[in-house]
Amino acid sequence: MTKPTTDPTIDDYLRERLMPVEGAIPHIPGIEMFGNSIPAGTVGGDLFEYINFQQRYDIDARIQRAQRLSKEFLEPLPPGVLLRNLVDDQVRWLKTTPSYKPEMEGEYRFARSSEQVRVAEELHDLYSTAGALVVDAQGHGIISAKIASTVHDTFHALMLTELDRYGRATPMLLENINLRLALSVTARNELGIIEKGDARENATLIYGEVRPGGHFRFANFGHPPPLVFLAEYRKFMNINESRMAQFLPLGLQIPADHPDYKKYYSVNLRQTEVDASDLGEITLLSPGDILVLYTDGVYDGSDQQGRELMEAVMREHYRQSARDICNAVLDHAIKRDEWLRQNGEADMIDDKTVLIIKRIN
Repeated sequence: MTKPTTDPTIDDYLRERLMPVEGAIPHIPGIEMFGNSIPAGTVGGDLFEYINFQQRYDIDARIQRAQRLSKEFLEPLPPGVLLRNLVDDQVRWLKTTPSYKPEMEGEYRFARSSEQVRVAEELHDLYSTAGALVVDAQGHGIISAKIASTVHDTFHALMLTELDRYGRATPMLLENINLRLALSVTARNELGIIEKGDARENATLIYGEVRPGGHFRFANFGHPPPLVFLAEYRKFMNINESRMAQFLPLGLQIPADHPDYKKYYSVNLRQTEVDASDLGEITLLSPGDILVLYTDGVYDGSDQQGRELMEAVMREHYRQSARDICNAVLDHAIKRDEWLRQNGEADMIDDKTVLIIKRIN
């Protein structure tokens, strides 16, 4: 008699969707990537994901659509023909305004057409681009996993819109995720939440994109800064972190120029929304150089002794593959967990995530 299949638990579901999928590892010329995540319990609040643009999206079809729209947007709508697109709809509205002049239609159609030409160009760059998303939700366990899952779903929904509109991910994607985790004034009042006394949904996040040549451009919301291991010197490079913008964790700080800023609680108001000038940039200059992304269950990003121990692990394994380096760093973190248990500090054990990006030529 066939044994009935047991339905997965919510822990199983969240653990599976928050874990990296090895088959999604992007292949970028001259770059090797590998990451992994280990929850502190049955499920954790760390989220790590490769953004393999070539695998996840039909780039060819998107380019063809952008090219088709660039031509269609230029063509006036023939009399009696139904609206074909949003440009036709906007032109129809424009013609009803008192200030309308015939030349406005051509100018508007050209502007929208040129947007699609640029979208096609930006989409082409995705053939040689890979994204990396690392999120660490506050705490660990099922509530943290739920927060990480919210970031995951919001990220991918917004990415679709970004690719449609711009052909690439813009800082606005991350700004909107930040707002998604912010505490609503309405919800606070309805639920009787005390602004300073209750836990808030928040998470640290780092999202970056790597290209051939080892160029990594990223945004950081409260996350430990990346580490760069220089193969020639067998040590971590000292990065001037003051030159890299780092915002508060997601959900804690709203930009003052956002139209809805009064609808959310903010630790303090940031002056402006995130833009391209706020993105950090790191380049792996030589073959063998390694970029390390991680969560604070591995290293908190500030402890000098912890940095030296991480550096020793990298020095021992830097010649190996990205997979072996990642596993070595995680093994080091697991040994630290055992030390915490033996010293009665098991409550300090946290979810662990490591992503290794290695330049191989």
